[in-house]
Amino acid sequence: MIPIKSKKEIKIMREGGRILAEILEKLRRYVKPGISALELDGLARELVFSYGARPSFLNYKPGKNGHGYPAALCVSVNDEVVHGLPLENKILFEGDLVKLDLGVEYEKMHTDATIMLGIGKISPMAEKLMKATRECLELGVREIKPGNSLNEYARAVQKHAEKNGFSVVRDLVGHGVGHSIHEPPQILNYVDQRMKDIILKEGMTLALEPMINEGGFEITLAGDGWTYRTKDGKLNGHFEHTVAVTKNGCEVLTKI
Repeated sequence: MIPIKSKKEIKIMREGGRILAEILEKLRRYVKPGISALELDGLARELVFSYGARPSFLNYKPGKNGHGYPAALCVSVNDEVVHGLPLENKILFEGDLVKLDLGVEYEKMHTDATIMLGIGKISPMAEKLMKATRECLELGVREIKPGNSLNEYARAVQKHAEKNGFSVVRDLVGHGVGHSIHEPPQILNYVDQRMKDIILKEGMTLALEPMINEGGFEITLAGDGWTYRTKDGKLNGHFEHTVAVTKNGCEVLTKI
């Protein structure tokens, strides 16, 4: 069952989303050649706690089992799709394509967002992928309104990605968000019967995150047990916003 949030809960998420957006914008200023992913994670932790919030990902256990995620920030570079560990030896270089994914818990409500940016001068392909992925999210957001199915969102994302010669990751999804960092429903970024059956209603809060590959859609899990990469080693693009379904459309809660 998909949780419906009250106006009070959405107001809290709006404030949490503003905090999250401000933190990501501040982190963006530190992203430059030579900085380590570990340094970025340390900055993210300091910033989150300075706002009176808590990092949603830190010690998070998918399925409540196993070891918790050991960081506040996911730093995924080039062919890394999601959950890239912010390690000390993960140094950013000129030409890298970097995705910073952060979740924030504020007054017991969660929001989730991802930004993607290039380090210095990046390749034309990286530029094209970043632009297309951002546009996929923007086009998808336009389809979030009461009465629409999630397939309308998925169709907009898939159509634009494939129009630009890219593929949509099949094995990772967006999700509901709010009372916890991951809630129902799972949100596919490609057309599927499962999405057709999910009808949007006012008060739903969703983390929309197109994951778009330069090459094939296949991915693989790295040996660290967290990081997903493209199977063919080609670039991945990823943007994410938390949105609330409103009476006439949707509100982006993590807009920078």
